[in-house]
Amino acid sequence: MPVGKLTVTFLGAAGTVTGSKYLVTTPRARVLVDCGLFQGLKELRLRNWRPLPLDVASLDAVVLTHAHIDHSGCLPLLVKQGFNGPVYCTPATQALCRILLPDAGHLQEEDARYANQKGFSKHHPALPLYTVEDAKNSLGRLRSLELDTTAHLAPGIALRFSPAGHILGAASVELQIDGKRLVFSGDVGRPNDPLMHAPRSPEHADYLVVESTYGNRRHANDDPAQQLAHIVSRTAARGGILLMPSFAVGRAQALLHLLAVARAEGRIPSNVPVYLNSPMAIDATQLFREFAGEHRLTAQQCRAMREVATNVVTVEDSKRLNARREPMVVIAGSGMATGGRIVHHLKQFAGDPRNTILLSGYQAAGTRGAALAAGAREIKIHGALWPVRAEVEQLSGLSAHADYEELTAWLAPLRRRPSRVLVTHGEPAAAAAFAAHLHSAFGWRAELPSDGATVTLRE
Repeated sequence: MPVGKLTVTFLGAAGTVTGSKYLVTTPRARVLVDCGLFQGLKELRLRNWRPLPLDVASLDAVVLTHAHIDHSGCLPLLVKQGFNGPVYCTPATQALCRILLPDAGHLQEEDARYANQKGFSKHHPALPLYTVEDAKNSLGRLRSLELDTTAHLAPGIALRFSPAGHILGAASVELQIDGKRLVFSGDVGRPNDPLMHAPRSPEHADYLVVESTYGNRRHANDDPAQQLAHIVSRTAARGGILLMPSFAVGRAQALLHLLAVARAEGRIPSNVPVYLNSPMAIDATQLFREFAGEHRLTAQQCRAMREVATNVVTVEDSKRLNARREPMVVIAGSGMATGGRIVHHLKQFAGDPRNTILLSGYQAAGTRGAALAAGAREIKIHGALWPVRAEVEQLSGLSAHADYEELTAWLAPLRRRPSRVLVTHGEPAAAAAFAAHLHSAFGWRAELPSDGATVTLRE
C-alpha cells in the first residue's frame, strides 16, 4: 500500500522547556502529542492567550505523555475551542489530570479575581485563561490506555505507551505510522530516582523526538536526604521557617518521603512541624497507594510519607500559617514559585534572614524560582516588589529529569540509528549541547527544530 507524507509541526517546547505540543500529520490523519501550557517568561505565557495555530476540529486524537501542566494544561482550551475527539493517556495520567486540570482552572480564576481586587492588571476586568468548569468539561475526553497496549488512533496510526519514569503515569509515546515507528521520549526519568522505577529504553525508532531539559548538565552526586536534613536543622536552630516551593506531583512526594525518613532516623528535630500546603499535592500523594506498581515505595513508606506532614486544605488555614513565627517546614505549590500558595508565603517570610527558601527542581528562565536561584534581592509578586533576605538554597539530586549522560544511556539500546533525530524540550544551549553529544556518542546528526517549524519526516 503506498504511503504519503509524514510531518511533525512543533507548536511548543522548541527552544524552551514548556508548552509541549507536537502535531503529527499524515494524508489520512492528524494527531496532537501533548497539549501543554507555556510557563516561565512573560512572552511565553502570553502565547497561551493566542488562538491555537491549528484547526482543532480536524484533529483525530490527542496523546498525553504525562500530566504535568506544561504537557496537559492546554487541554481545556483545546476542548473549549471545539475539539471533541479522544485524549489518550495512561490510567495514572488520567487520575492525575482529574486533579491537576481543575486545579489549574481554579488558579486561573483566583489570579484573575486577585488582580481585579488589587487593581494591578492591565486588563479590565482581568479574565481567567480558562475556568474550573472548562477544565472539568475537558476531562470527559480522556481515554486511558494501559502501558504496552496498542490502540488504533486513526487510519494508519497506532499508539503504544512505554514507561518513562519521571512521575506517576509518565510514558514515552510510540506511534506506528504506515510501517514506521515515530517515538516521542516525553520527559524521561532517572534510573535511580528515589520514587519512580527506571524508564524503559526504546528498542526501535525510525524517527525520534527527544527531550533535552538537562542536555548540557550532569546531576550532582550529593545525597539529597542528608542535604535536606541539614537545611531543616540549621534553619530551625536559628528560629527560622523553611519554605519549599514544590511541584504538586512527584517533587512534593519526594520531599515528604525524605522528611519522613529523616524524622524516623532522628536527623531532623521532632518538634518542628511539617505542613503540606497544596490540596493538589495532598490528592496526588493519595494516588501512590492506588498505583503502587508504578513506584519503588513500600506500603509502609507510602504511609509514612502521608503522615509526616499536616495537610493544609483551606485558604483560611493557609493564611494562618503566615501568622506563625516559630520554626516550621512548609511545602507549597508551585515548584518555580510562579503561582499558588507559595507566593503568599514568600511575601510574608522571604524578608526574614532567619528563614530559608529551598528550591528543589528545575527553574525555568523568567520564573521567580530562577530569580531566587540567581540571587535576586527582591522579587515581584502581585505587582509589587518584595525583599529577599532569607537564605536561598538549592537541593540537588532530586530532579525527575534524566541528565545528558542518563538520556544517552536510555537511548543506547536502540537497535539501529533513527533516520531523523529531533531534539526538543530544552533551553537553546541545553538542546544544542545534547545534539552535539548525540553526534559524539552515536554519530547521529540531530536537528533542533524551531518554534512553529514543520519537519517532513517522509515525503
